[in-house]
Amino acid sequence: MRQYVDTGLVALDLANTWDEYLDEPERLPDPAALRRFCAEFGEPQEDLGEPAGGESEGQADFWTSELAAVREMRGRLRAVLACEASERTRALARFTAGLPARVAVEDVGGAPVLRLVAPDGAGTADRLAVRAVRELLDVAAVGDWVRLRLCAASPCRDAFIDRSRPGRRQFCSTRCANRAHAAASRARHRT
Repeated sequence: MRQYVDTGLVALDLANTWDEYLDEPERLPDPAALRRFCAEFGEPQEDLGEPAGGESEGQADFWTSELAAVREMRGRLRAVLACEASERTRALARFTAGLPARVAVEDVGGAPVLRLVAPDGAGTADRLAVRAVRELLDVAAVGDWVRLRLCAASPCRDAFIDRSRPGRRQFCSTRCANRAHAAASRARHRT
């Protein structure tokens, strides 16, 4: 069962691993959750040679530091997504400038395409960040950059791409839309 893949984009699904509606908003509470997130997205995981009997102390320390780095990067990614569309490009450029990324030519449908890739040996946070930037560039290339939004239902700040025909969607999900409409209705009836 998939737990983290919602939009299929690391950029959005990683940003959305902090959910204010939950009693405990952190959806990456421990290294095991980070490993599940990576596995669901097909991201390679560091192989430190797991000994018989479970995870070694060194592996636990490694994954704990990887988790801290991913959470820190998620905060920076969320800040990029929170920008207005007019400022988001500059914010993405600043975010990208700090990444250890290189350019590679990949074959996509028989045509060469220039892609950002993480260098060999990059940590989990850097690999996820480079993939997020690559996906956001793809979103922009297909014309959905201005349709990239954050949910308008407070306290939710989940990111989504508005694929509705009129392009006026405000909420990440029916759950948030229903809560926002119910709150507005209650407010109207109180006055």
